[in-house]
Amino acid sequence: MNNLVTESASIIELIRLSDKEYKLISGLVYDKFGINLGEQKRSLIVGRLNKVLKQYGFRSFQEYYDYVLQDNSGAALTTLIDRISTNHTFFNREKDHFEYFSEMAIPEIIRRLKNQNCRDMRIWCAGCSTGEESYTIAMLLLEHLGNELKAWDIGILATDISSRALEKAVNGVYQDENVAKLPPGLKNKYLIRQERGDWMVNDKVRSIVVYRKLNLMGESYPFKGRFQTIFCRNVMIYFDKPTREALVARFHRYLDDDGFLFIGHSETLGRDSRSFRYLKPALYQRVQGK
Repeated sequence: MNNLVTESASIIELIRLSDKEYKLISGLVYDKFGINLGEQKRSLIVGRLNKVLKQYGFRSFQEYYDYVLQDNSGAALTTLIDRISTNHTFFNREKDHFEYFSEMAIPEIIRRLKNQNCRDMRIWCAGCSTGEESYTIAMLLLEHLGNELKAWDIGILATDISSRALEKAVNGVYQDENVAKLPPGLKNKYLIRQERGDWMVNDKVRSIVVYRKLNLMGESYPFKGRFQTIFCRNVMIYFDKPTREALVARFHRYLDDDGFLFIGHSETLGRDSRSFRYLKPALYQRVQGK
């Protein structure tokens, strides 16, 4: 009974979000991060940001909005996106992507690079969340290259806008539910069981993944070269059509000819794209010379 009373009191104490305030905050999120918050996200925003308002003593969302705008350090904006970001993922999510990457993409990339007398392989995980995707990719590369690994310069760049998600990715420690769908052979070889029951990514996997904070809404990215593969899965579902098209154009700019672009299964580029060739659902290849 006491729990019910406490829960009800907590609901009553929520600071109200007016239509005007929601328009201001959702507009700020769109302008800075490209995320399109529809009306269906309103209750989520109220619930997650109320904790921030109470923590810092704001009496209204207007006060909080003004504070975020006036904070030149960018810390308030970081807190905002950390709070509203959804970082639900797990190892081997949408496993058919990883099967294709392992069986088809990696061998093709290796053949292509060897023909160019190049041993420099670059993969980008854009919107990497808490790291499960990038570490899975690293494991598959290690499995495929085996003893040849020393002959290659392998780099996986994993970026996200959420500092909180990146911190967990760097720590590389996951619960059973996060690793449950990872094939046992990979889990037992590349993860270390901890005393408290969690799993930690081993140093060999960590050594080829670099995590960085990056806002995908930038007009350009600080990359020196191109990537052979880009994973950006279940990120563009939060963007409107103009934002998605602009982002895909930037991916095209930073992807090698015939490079692979993996997106989420609920996303599509459309089969009439002139810059990307459709391979299978949620998988495309950059058209040469486009």
